[in-house]
Amino acid sequence: MRILVVEDEKKIADFLQRGLESNGYAVDVAPDGHSAIAYVHDTDYDVVILDLMLPDPAVDGMKVLERIRSRKVGPPVLILSARGAVDDRVKGLELGADDYLTKPFAFVELLARVRALLRRGQPAPEKLQVADLVLDTLRRKVTRDVETIELAPKEYGILEYMMRNKGRPLSRTMIVEHVWDMDYDGLTNIVDVYIRHLRSKIDDRFQMKLIQTVRGIGYMIEAPETAPIKPAPFSSFERQV
Repeated sequence: MRILVVEDEKKIADFLQRGLESNGYAVDVAPDGHSAIAYVHDTDYDVVILDLMLPDPAVDGMKVLERIRSRKVGPPVLILSARGAVDDRVKGLELGADDYLTKPFAFVELLARVRALLRRGQPAPEKLQVADLVLDTLRRKVTRDVETIELAPKEYGILEYMMRNKGRPLSRTMIVEHVWDMDYDGLTNIVDVYIRHLRSKIDDRFQMKLIQTVRGIGYMIEAPETAPIKPAPFSSFERQV
C-alpha cells in the first residue's frame, strides 16, 4: 500500500512518514502543491493525506484535490488541516475529499481513518506473497514452497516490511527505523547481519533468490522476471538414442 503525504511542515511530514512506514505502508512526501500534482500524475496511490494550507496559494490543497478528482480513477483523500471551521470541511468534502481531520490530531486516529479508507477500496491482504514465499500476517506464519520457515521476531519484522514493499528498494535507515523503532545512528551492520540470517532461511536452499542487494541503497525483495526453467525429463526414445 502506497500513501502520499502532502504537508509543508517538515516536522509533521516526518512524523507522519515515520508512523505510517512503521505500520507497513510505503510513503512519499510532497512539500507543496506542485510536487503533489507531479507525484499523483506519475504514481498510483492507495490514499492521499492532504494538507490544505500549502506554501503557494495558487496551488493550495483545494487545487490539488481538484486535480486528483479530475482523474478517471483517483485515490481516496484524507484532508488534514488546521482549518476546522464547518464551511472548510463542507467545501473539502464537496470537492471530493473522503474524510477530514483537523490539527492537532492523534496519530492513532489518523491511522484508523487511513485503514478505513483503504478498506473501502479493497481489503488489506491477510497474506503477502513473492513468488513461492508466503507470509500470513494474521498467524505470523512464513512458508516457502509449502515448507514452514521459523523466524525470530526481528527477522519476521524485516521480512514483512520488505514484502509489503516488494519491488521497492529499502535503505538500511528505513529498515532500522521500521523494525527497531529508533533513529538509524549508523547501525549498518545490524541490518546486514539480519539480512544474512533471512537469506540463510528463505533463499539459500532454493534456486530462485528473492532478497536482492541494491548497491548504494540497501535491499529489496522481488521475484526474478523469469523463473528458472527446469529441464524436461527425457522420453524413452531420447534415452535410447
